[in-house]
Amino acid sequence: MSAAELLRASRLRHGLTQKQLAIRARTSQAAISRIERGLVSPSVETLQKLLAMVNEELVLDARAIDWGHDRTLNRSSLALSVGRRIANAESFDDFARVLRGASRG
Repeated sequence: MSAAELLRASRLRHGLTQKQLAIRARTSQAAISRIERGLVSPSVETLQKLLAMVNEELVLDARAIDWGHDRTLNRSSLALSVGRRIANAESFDDFARVLRGASRG
């Protein structure tokens, strides 16, 4: 959800007009409108203050990204010596080369 969507949804949830929020925030209705239309990207601090004006708290969160990698395989691979990892990579390269040759024939 964008800052524009977040601010608009919060304002509407509390039954405020842009003008009413602007008065609370000591700014203009046009400034609130520009933010809500995505023409202006507010700083986190500004968004936090505007949301506080409608009695809401901005909560930022971060989560680990699941890239689909097998972490146990990564750990076991990293436990191998550098030489063994290189040998495994060369073996895979040889295998891929055989597959490419088979697909041409």
